[in-house]
Amino acid sequence: MSGEQIDFGFVLPHWFYWSWLGIMPIFMIAICYYLEKKQFERDGTLPNSSEQSAVEVSSNPVIRVMDWISEHTGQFVAFWTITAVVFYAFEVIARYIFNKPTIWVHESSFLLFGMQYLLAGAYAYLHGSHVAVDIIYNKFPKRGQYGLDIFSSIFSFIFFLVLMGTSYGFMMDSIGMRERTMETWQIHYYPVKAMMLVGGVLITLAAISKLYKDIKRFNQLGRSA
Repeated sequence: MSGEQIDFGFVLPHWFYWSWLGIMPIFMIAICYYLEKKQFERDGTLPNSSEQSAVEVSSNPVIRVMDWISEHTGQFVAFWTITAVVFYAFEVIARYIFNKPTIWVHESSFLLFGMQYLLAGAYAYLHGSHVAVDIIYNKFPKRGQYGLDIFSSIFSFIFFLVLMGTSYGFMMDSIGMRERTMETWQIHYYPVKAMMLVGGVLITLAAISKLYKDIKRFNQLGRSA
């Protein structure tokens, strides 16, 4: 009937969603560091200590800070995946056992994955995980590859600057209208659009770090030739 209210069961509060995404990864990272410390105290080794880290140690303190930010923001958003698993498990139980499908699980999860995709770009850039067409690139000598990386970084920075400028406009418009999503849950949308700007800033920092390292390697190979 038209006047009948639909019982959607538990609806996740908006404030809890944003608080959970901000606090839970910090808690999980702290646990991981604690477990690594205990393992080191027990047998003197850390997990994956035999593998060479993709984070290159640099003598430049500014570059080290940029790499630290890229590394830890990637670790931070990686733990959001656990949240999506928990949310979808809740949806399955609520829908098929209690016959109370949620109005927030799908929306909260695809917003989460969108923000995760944006914020993890710097981590992927730091570890060389972005997709690259290297058919011609691999035919160059090592110094030539670094030179090509330096040249192609011009186009990367153009894209990143456009991304940040466009994202800033989207974010300010969304804040001005206190934009909400069109779904039933109607969570505020401007934090999501703010992540577009934050992601652009993070990947720009990672690109600056890579450019510095490429120039340094290019010069070192030139002196040793």
